[in-house]
Amino acid sequence: MSVRDALLALLDRRPAYGYELKADFEAATGDGWPLNIGQVYSTLQRCERDDLATAQDEADDQGRRLWTISAEGREAVAEWLETPAAPVEATRDPFSLKVLMAIETSPDRVDDLIRDQRNATMSELQALTREKASVADGDLARQLHLDRSVLLVEAQVRWLDMVEARIDAHGKATS
Repeated sequence: MSVRDALLALLDRRPAYGYELKADFEAATGDGWPLNIGQVYSTLQRCERDDLATAQDEADDQGRRLWTISAEGREAVAEWLETPAAPVEATRDPFSLKVLMAIETSPDRVDDLIRDQRNATMSELQALTREKASVADGDLARQLHLDRSVLLVEAQVRWLDMVEARIDAHGKATS
């Protein structure tokens, strides 16, 4: 996700100070995407350099500068929203690498590796499920974030089942 584009989209709604943008971003993402305030300001500075946003010349009495989107920024937001996102690149998953290296170098440890990962994944799924149950009905952003997280963890469990089945089938085929 482009933090730049998300901040510009928020500015397209209304001018805002940096800390307001941080809070609005985190609220819009259901607090599932914490943002460092330094990242907010460095992104805004790049937006200003690229003529996508401007800041007030004078800071207010609290030292804050109000940020406003430019016409070019509005065009960038429209293009971002209209362009389908690229699929998430998942070919370099750290656990996949562990499994592949364990198969190659320590085949006797693969079953334990998969079992331990399944236990950790199931614990994560249980925690997400509990959290999902506690989210208020009106908190759509948080609900959607947790729905996606649960589905991704469930996919990890299914993949672990498949890995185990393929390793078992491969072992039987080579015996």
